[in-house]
Amino acid sequence: MRFAAPAWLLLLALLPLLGTGALLVARLRRKQWAAFVAPRLRRMLLRRSNPLPRWLALAFLCAASAALIVAIARPQGDARTKTERSIGRNVLVALDLSRSMRVKDVKPDRLAQAKIVIFELLESLPNERIGLIGFAGSAHLFAPLTIDHGAVRETVEQIDENWVPLGGSNLTAALRLAIATLKETGQKNNALIVLSDGEKHDGSLNPILNEAKKSGVYIFAIGVGTEDGGYVPNPDFSNTNMVDRDGKLVPSRLQPEVMRKLATATNGRYALAGSGTDIPTMVSLAAKDMDAFEMLGRERRVAIEFYQWLVLPAILFLIASIVAATRWRGVKAAALLAIPLAALPMEARAAETAAAAEVLVKGANPAREAFRKLADESRFPERAARYRLGEGTAAYRAKDFSGARQAFSGALLSRDSQVLASAHFGIANCLFQLGWQSLAGTAYPTAPDTVPDLERFDALATTRLAQLLKAEAPPDGDTPGLATLEELVINWADAVKHYDSASANDPNNRDLRHNREITLSYLKRLRELLEKEREQTQQAIPEPQAVPQPGSPGEAGEDGQPKPNDKGDAQDGDKPGDSGNPGDKGTPKEKPDDKPDDKPQNDGDKGPPKEGDKQAGDNQSPKPDETPEERARRILGENADLEKGPLRSGRIEFNKPEKDW
Repeated sequence: MRFAAPAWLLLLALLPLLGTGALLVARLRRKQWAAFVAPRLRRMLLRRSNPLPRWLALAFLCAASAALIVAIARPQGDARTKTERSIGRNVLVALDLSRSMRVKDVKPDRLAQAKIVIFELLESLPNERIGLIGFAGSAHLFAPLTIDHGAVRETVEQIDENWVPLGGSNLTAALRLAIATLKETGQKNNALIVLSDGEKHDGSLNPILNEAKKSGVYIFAIGVGTEDGGYVPNPDFSNTNMVDRDGKLVPSRLQPEVMRKLATATNGRYALAGSGTDIPTMVSLAAKDMDAFEMLGRERRVAIEFYQWLVLPAILFLIASIVAATRWRGVKAAALLAIPLAALPMEARAAETAAAAEVLVKGANPAREAFRKLADESRFPERAARYRLGEGTAAYRAKDFSGARQAFSGALLSRDSQVLASAHFGIANCLFQLGWQSLAGTAYPTAPDTVPDLERFDALATTRLAQLLKAEAPPDGDTPGLATLEELVINWADAVKHYDSASANDPNNRDLRHNREITLSYLKRLRELLEKEREQTQQAIPEPQAVPQPGSPGEAGEDGQPKPNDKGDAQDGDKPGDSGNPGDKGTPKEKPDDKPDDKPQNDGDKGPPKEGDKQAGDNQSPKPDETPEERARRILGENADLEKGPLRSGRIEFNKPEKDW
């Protein structure tokens, strides 16, 4: 027998003091009465009761206190040791600690982003043995394979580029150390996660990758950084970058081809950190295909607790103390007076609840106000939540779906599973009705013969989509139909989530499952219609036509007449030399409305017209009977050679430094 918290036992010393104090107080009171009243008058002036119940109450109180104090000290039986066992796999993490990992092309820098990925892996792989290797010019095992993820996390938090004394990026040494470490486990299939920027490494990778594949090591390569890259910061001076012997800045960028080679050569995976890829999920799913084994964890002591054997006697002693010290005559009178007073508000509240329920059955709108009043005045959260259900039901029947949704949300404060299921069910129905109103303009029909099937829904949705898309957009915003469609999809998606929450609390509700299936079918069909409408809109936009190159054979001029051929001969009856210059050959005549060039052509010029010969305003000016949308499409087609997509900032001119960082 031992105590987990023996310091609480010091409180037992207060119990004798409590008993001694009670005796002294009793004797002092007797002395005071003896000094105040003569012995012959005491029987007439004092009506003394039997002191035995008071002393029994004090004894029971002391016993209850002693039992509670010993229970708080937590008496325990003989402890035994238990070895934790778990089923898991070996996952080794190789972290690049070269100076290029301090480049800030990602925020805050590459090393910090790699640490974030490791923290996420520790949370998503709770049953795996995880180790840590740091490498730069050399590789070191900083955390052996262990299930103590807390120790690995502390190591990752403290590690930086100064932990490896030799600079560079010897990826081959890291792979060799990882393979040797994983071979010692005796398992055939193991995982190696490499977090690096893939900068130039020392040695060839082909032999070591072949050895990794033969050893059953699957490499998950996680690239850190960007292909645009940045400059390596100077560790000795803040806000400055390193320079080589020639005084040039030392650049660094992500080398994805190196990281992909690591993954593909060992049947692993490649991903880019910070690109939105769920790396922990990718690793955990791939790790499930590897062989699992039983691992022995830490030994911990298991103690048998005995405090619960003292709690029940303590409660019984407290009850006995209260009963022994109670004066029953006063209790009876107080109980007789309290019963009618307590019954009045309960009867009044019950009457109000019954009245509200009766009005709700009749379908009258005042039931909503009655239930709202009861919920606002209730002092019990559970009862208030049930009143909110009544308020939401009344509002739903009145087709005030927004108000009903708010009332049902108030019922989510309950802890009763049935109340929670009804609240989620009501919110889901309100969200579905709000979405249907935005689509059809009315509430969803409830009669069996009027419930729309998918064909009627397609016709209704197609008509509504056409109306919403034809609406003109305001000058400072999008088309109002887009906002309506987005709100509809959000409401129905949230309704499906609330149906799922209601099913978790009431899995046997058939109406709930039926409504969820209808909502999900409408939502999927609506998304198909939106995708179809989007494809039709894209097909309706004409493809941009290629701009003909000047000087090509058969090309028409600005005046619509064919240009001369390469030999200068006029075609279709045009005569050369109309301008009167002896050097002009085959130049077409100028129309009266054509504007003259800014600079006259020299004699003998036969090349294409220069930029600026044709005013930009000629193409951008609106044509007769041309809408603004057609004019915009025409201008985009005429400038199709400019549609190259988003421009990138451009990479740094990488100069090979004297030293490999």
